[in-house]
Amino acid sequence: MRATVDVETADGTAEAYLTGEPGDPGVLLYMDAIGLRPQIQEMADRIAAWGYVVLAPHVFYREGRAADFVPTTDLRRPAERERFFAGGVMDRVHRLTPELAERDAAAWVAALQQHAGAGPIGVTGYCMGARLAVRTAGWHPGTVVAVGGFHGGGLVTDAPDSPHRSIAASTADYAFGHADQDPGMPIEAVAALEETLQQAGRPHVNEIYAGAAHGFTMADTSVYDESATERHFDELRTLLDRTL
Repeated sequence: MRATVDVETADGTAEAYLTGEPGDPGVLLYMDAIGLRPQIQEMADRIAAWGYVVLAPHVFYREGRAADFVPTTDLRRPAERERFFAGGVMDRVHRLTPELAERDAAAWVAALQQHAGAGPIGVTGYCMGARLAVRTAGWHPGTVVAVGGFHGGGLVTDAPDSPHRSIAASTADYAFGHADQDPGMPIEAVAALEETLQQAGRPHVNEIYAGAAHGFTMADTSVYDESATERHFDELRTLLDRTL
């Protein structure tokens, strides 16, 4: 099964990519800031091939259809990637507040559970999606038992609602793979995340991928790192197979 489906949320109708065999354990995949596009679909298909049903929602649905945000230039060229991100991408990211994301997460989880087998689910996220994945585990303890977060930025902040504070409320195991020298997730933040995971008693992997830049899993961009990407897939599959 590979299809684009509509998901009804509290604020409208959202597209989502659904892949995998109905009845398999469920995995919610949160996209990066570039958006729902063939690259995300390919990653979802790969995870589904391990024996999972994967739902990848278009989290910017309030702003327009997924096709409206698909890059029209080759982001494997560094200048084109920079130009794309200068075109309002981060504005969309900032408008997706935790309050809105929490309402959406309930819809994504419910939609995934309609197609997946009975039982808990996993969540994985990339870039901004890592923040959404961590928050979703805190919003849905007992349902989310596995969280992957890769080249995530802003996982640890000084704000009262910092994503890492959601870990204490969760019942999940975690696997984090951080980009090396990522300004959005400096070494001090990685250490703070480690402390939080340990204090919460959550089983976890929390590692920096040496030499890998922010966005390293995205093969349609100039920052793609094949070695780091394969490492992330290995860590994610180990996590999902152990928990689901």
